[in-house]
Amino acid sequence: MRVLIAGLGNMGRSHALAHHAHPDAEVVGLVNRSPVDLPDALASYPRFTEFGEALAQTKPELVVIATYTDSHADYAVAAIEAGAHVFVEKPLAGTVADAQRVADAARRLNRKLGVGYILRHHPSWQRLIAEARALGGPYVFRLNLNQQSEGAAWETHKALMQTTSPLVDCGVHYVDVMCQITDATPLRVHGMGLRLSDEIAPDMYNYGQFQVIYDDGSVGWYEAGWGPMMSETAFFVKDVVSPNGAVSIVDADKGDSDDIDNHTCVGGLLVHRPGDDRRIDLPDEPGHQALCDAEAAWILDAIAKDTDLSRHMTDAVQSLRICLAADDSIRTGQTISLGDLQ
Repeated sequence: MRVLIAGLGNMGRSHALAHHAHPDAEVVGLVNRSPVDLPDALASYPRFTEFGEALAQTKPELVVIATYTDSHADYAVAAIEAGAHVFVEKPLAGTVADAQRVADAARRLNRKLGVGYILRHHPSWQRLIAEARALGGPYVFRLNLNQQSEGAAWETHKALMQTTSPLVDCGVHYVDVMCQITDATPLRVHGMGLRLSDEIAPDMYNYGQFQVIYDDGSVGWYEAGWGPMMSETAFFVKDVVSPNGAVSIVDADKGDSDDIDNHTCVGGLLVHRPGDDRRIDLPDEPGHQALCDAEAAWILDAIAKDTDLSRHMTDAVQSLRICLAADDSIRTGQTISLGDLQ
């Protein structure tokens, strides 16, 4: 399958390497607006600075979009209208309306649309979700991911925050986990945030937290912060509580909060029921590149087998809706009803 990769940052390079290594993929081009250094494995592929030109010249069957959020929707719709299937990094778009526009285009033109929810391909996170569902709801979700980013990592975060807050960029993963556990409809969201650096725009925040309430009674919070001022104490909390007990990630909070492999690593789970604690060790977890390899294999397989991805698209829009509601709540100081967000 002919594959075009757009965006060559950390995620784009990893997706390009995944398709380079997959026997059913043929990388036909790489797109990045500025020159970047690439691994030797990618050096020989045609490179473009303009997405439209690359799309027209390479005629891909699959387009992988790993650019900044503000270009996701336009690139995805252009690729779909050109006849390609699309895999787009999270978040799907910068607004709910744009996310829905992409999903509608994929349905209308019968193209596959995959979104980069990397935790869905991680066996340890799948186990966490299964153990939580076995406890039964309603649930309390306690989730965060704070990153003490400095140097080049802080520069990357500042660039991301030109269009996307930490709550949206990171939060969509963990809201997706909440929604997979509950199968409930989110009703309202309240957020709060703070700009902790003069190096970002006055209307942006680099620390945020939100609370969400579901129609089954479940409640949850998520917290995200980026920057050299962030604490590495309790930066990685992943805890689900129910009337029948709790399941928690217990081994991942060991410092180096900006290491991308630490963001998916679980190590071990503690399943607690009153009077009975059970430890589940999860050795030999996949690293970041192995997870990107799994995502590439998944979307290629979905295209080859014509797998129905409707639920996947609906979930992607739903998790984005919650995180954007949190953004809106922070900016307005109001609790947001999910039906009000466009």
